[in-house]
Amino acid sequence: MKTFKLWVVAIAACCMVMSSCNSNEPTLQKKNYLTLWNECEAVTALQAYVEDVTNPNSPNYITPSDRIATFDMDGTFVGELYPTYFEYNMLEYRVLDDTAYRDKAPEDVRQTAQEIRDFVRNGTKLPDHFDMKHAYAAAKAYSGMTLAQFDSYVKAYAAKPANGFTGMTYGESFYKPMLQVFEYLEANGFTYYVISGSDRFICRALTESIGIAPNRVIGMDVRLQSTSQGTEAGVNYTMGKEEDIVRTDELIIKNLKTNKVIQIAQEIGKVPVLSFGNSGGDCAMHNYCLGNTKYKTLAFMLIADDEDRDHANREKALKLADQWRENGYIVVSMKNDFKTIYGENVQKTDFSF
Repeated sequence: MKTFKLWVVAIAACCMVMSSCNSNEPTLQKKNYLTLWNECEAVTALQAYVEDVTNPNSPNYITPSDRIATFDMDGTFVGELYPTYFEYNMLEYRVLDDTAYRDKAPEDVRQTAQEIRDFVRNGTKLPDHFDMKHAYAAAKAYSGMTLAQFDSYVKAYAAKPANGFTGMTYGESFYKPMLQVFEYLEANGFTYYVISGSDRFICRALTESIGIAPNRVIGMDVRLQSTSQGTEAGVNYTMGKEEDIVRTDELIIKNLKTNKVIQIAQEIGKVPVLSFGNSGGDCAMHNYCLGNTKYKTLAFMLIADDEDRDHANREKALKLADQWRENGYIVVSMKNDFKTIYGENVQKTDFSF
């Protein structure tokens, strides 16, 4: 009888092992990945969602290959209020301060950079549709650079101290709680992509340090060509071994609003099941996710409501929070939900010019 019981136990153990081996699920992690978060609606919703859709016995189970999460960059997991977007600050620097370029800048590019400086230093309102004006100016300002040269330029600027903070460079200005979300999702079989309005190669340069692969970064694009291609169409020109790839001054796409959805459809080929953003430029991406008819989905919006640890407009942020909730998005309050933003050694200061 004792031998029979041992056989039963052994067979049961084998069945459990076989079941585990036949599953494509990663081994469930007991680790608490979200240690930099306070208890809040966003964490509760995210954890309940992940536990549900990764459970093979749940009617909401999502296969690992379809667990796609999309993240905006600026203001979603990278600071954007020092005192404006990284790519705006960098263009202002290149055109007005970089001695190697400033005397070569075309007049329209110089005007755009000056408008950024006036906005930053004097509070002058930026012109309507400035995102597009900046995109065209940036295309011209970096035209002729090889991708390696541009990558080095971005990283050199990112190594400068972040304006309005002590203890942090621009390249270190990640929201640490959001980096834990990347780790948590990856541990549960999700693949995440960065979908930004900023230049694709700026985003790649900034996110390399946190281990995001360049093929998972989608952003604004300019046309590229080989060094000796000239005006010849790429379909008619064969690049030589000695040539390199350079940026041109021709803007292809500003990756905002519905353009984000178009880029996701073209480059990822699947509808996301999770979406994270912080502004109206992310609503189309969120709606695309929430419109996924195959799977259960969630969309999250961060609000910059912490005036003590970051440069924020709390009144504006709280109004946006109401709007985002009406849209069906889960709100993340940086003030209430984050135990830290940039790390305990980083302190907010006045801006310096």
